[in-house]
Amino acid sequence: MILGLLRMAGPLHGYDVRRELLSWGSAEWANIQPGSIYHALRKMAEEGLLTEVATDQVGARPARITYEITPTGEDEFQTLLRSYWWRTETPKDAFLAAFSFVPSLPREEAVAGLRSRAKQLRATCDSLRASMESRWIQRQKPTHVAWMFELWIARAEGEIAWCERVADRIEAGVSYLPDEFEPGQGWERLSVE
Repeated sequence: MILGLLRMAGPLHGYDVRRELLSWGSAEWANIQPGSIYHALRKMAEEGLLTEVATDQVGARPARITYEITPTGEDEFQTLLRSYWWRTETPKDAFLAAFSFVPSLPREEAVAGLRSRAKQLRATCDSLRASMESRWIQRQKPTHVAWMFELWIARAEGEIAWCERVADRIEAGVSYLPDEFEPGQGWERLSVE
């Protein structure tokens, strides 16, 4: 993200890089933590991906280093871009870890949790749709930003449908274990049915 931003809008100093990435909400969807940006800039400069082109200091404030992408950084950006463009990854999601133990919850609680999750995802979709209709997206952001919002909505809608289907199954009493399940594997102890 940092290489791409500097390629697109650079040269920039660390504060501008941080501010721009925060405005994109990158902590939520790209796992870029604001506190790690300055460290990442220094490390990329050490690795020759960026170069320091200026240092400014205003009053007693800390010095601000302005960075620019290098040809090596451009090569790395192109490699990373294509690497992520052509492969799929399962996003890390703490909910999946919790869902692995769904038999440990009372059925009513599991159903309520799934229906609540679906409700929260619907609210997220509504918020994303409102953002897409806003002047901010329509006039101040590149078109592909709205396309990213469409992707997030599509993913959320898929998860909403899944939450509702699974909640219905759990509510109907569908067993957590297949009919042909061989006893003695330990899974029977997980269920609080």
